[in-house]
Amino acid sequence: MHGDFLSEARSGSDKLIGGLALLSGYVNKIRHEEKNVLYVISGDMLQGSLIDTEYQGISTIEIMNYLSPDAVSLGNHEFDYGLPHLLFLEKMANFPIVTANIYIKKYGKRLMRPYLILNIDGFDIMLIGILTEKVIDSVKKDELIGSFISLEDAAHEVGIITDAYKNDDVDLTILLTHIGYESDIELAKLLRPEWGVDMIIGGHSHTILQQPTTINNVLITQAGVGTDQIGRFDITVDDDTNSIISWKWQLIPIEGGIAEPDIKLKEYIESFATEIDHKYSTIICKFTDVMTHPKREVETSLGNLFADALAEIAECDVMLVGSGSIRSKELGPAVTLKDYRTCFPFKDYLSRFVVTGAQLKRIFTHIMRPENRNSEGECYQVNGRIRAVYSDSAHGLISLQSGGKPVVDDNKYSLGLIGYHISNSAAYLNITNEELLINDKSKVIATSVQEVLEEYLRNHQNIGRKAEGRLTYLA
Repeated sequence: MHGDFLSEARSGSDKLIGGLALLSGYVNKIRHEEKNVLYVISGDMLQGSLIDTEYQGISTIEIMNYLSPDAVSLGNHEFDYGLPHLLFLEKMANFPIVTANIYIKKYGKRLMRPYLILNIDGFDIMLIGILTEKVIDSVKKDELIGSFISLEDAAHEVGIITDAYKNDDVDLTILLTHIGYESDIELAKLLRPEWGVDMIIGGHSHTILQQPTTINNVLITQAGVGTDQIGRFDITVDDDTNSIISWKWQLIPIEGGIAEPDIKLKEYIESFATEIDHKYSTIICKFTDVMTHPKREVETSLGNLFADALAEIAECDVMLVGSGSIRSKELGPAVTLKDYRTCFPFKDYLSRFVVTGAQLKRIFTHIMRPENRNSEGECYQVNGRIRAVYSDSAHGLISLQSGGKPVVDDNKYSLGLIGYHISNSAAYLNITNEELLINDKSKVIATSVQEVLEEYLRNHQNIGRKAEGRLTYLA
């Protein structure tokens, strides 16, 4: 969902698409027309909207209570406001949240409800939630909390739950995963037939599938991101064999004519939106043009602009900005405070390190590798001093320049990083925190990167950038 509450016009058209009022109308319509309906969500209800950020997810859970899904699994962004706040939101929810593999490590106790069995028209349906490794990133500083790291461990957890709780009467078993499409495929390969998993309904990678993928007799699907579309499975289950004997999958566009909008929900959401608009409607800056960020795996004009601004603020040679921290596909030319904070919602800190050229090459080799550009990896935008060329065929870095000069192994370079990537530097950058501090002490430049970037934009009018080949990939 990612806080995609309101309908929007399609590019180049006046036709509205998406929004929870119309999606709710469609769900209500299907619940009325069909006898046996399950509405499920595979994580990331939170984040992506200023309505969500302003109210720290409370508004989202209130809205989700109105939608009343039958089951929801956690995604990595449910942890964005901290673990204690997530536990508060979970108590607010009038719908079941299932996640099997988050543990209080000391006691070996699961933090959330691991599974749910619903009886629908005499059929028992089991739903199990499985989470992405990225949750570990969000709660890394909380030593009490742990999760499974490998897909093998996640598969083993599914086996434990189905062995312990899946009796002979369970007719359908569904995994609600938030690990990404490619990882869903690998997970399906690891599932034993005896566990009886029939379907994986996934999230995290925002993959849109026109038809499900079948691996190991498990149907795998996703329905993208936001509320522009919803995935619909019509399935027939055999009560004797506890298996799916026929199915039909559709991606249903949420657009006018599909159903009557849920007017009461529309009014409820607009009550939040009105407050947000009143508070954040002021224009903070003007760009020379619309700055875009269509994909996190590629260099973008908006990413270049933010990276350059933060490099100037941090006075560093190299600035790495996580592509995923930029939440809007376009921004400008006139930028309101609402637009900006929706686009860049994370209040993290910014620090500067001193690294060697050899370390810098290792970092770029790691972040530019092909397997990191699969919609599940952690990709970056870089500042204008950097030119990096990577060969996919040679699987290596061809060249790396800073300020128009080749990066030299023994030379020292200043590197700007945001806190989230510092905490997870070993996994994301292939360099440990200890290695980052070998050459010199780090310096905290700002305690809120969101606020210093906002201040920069207010004081730099009519700026803009283009995608100009800072990161080049050779096939």
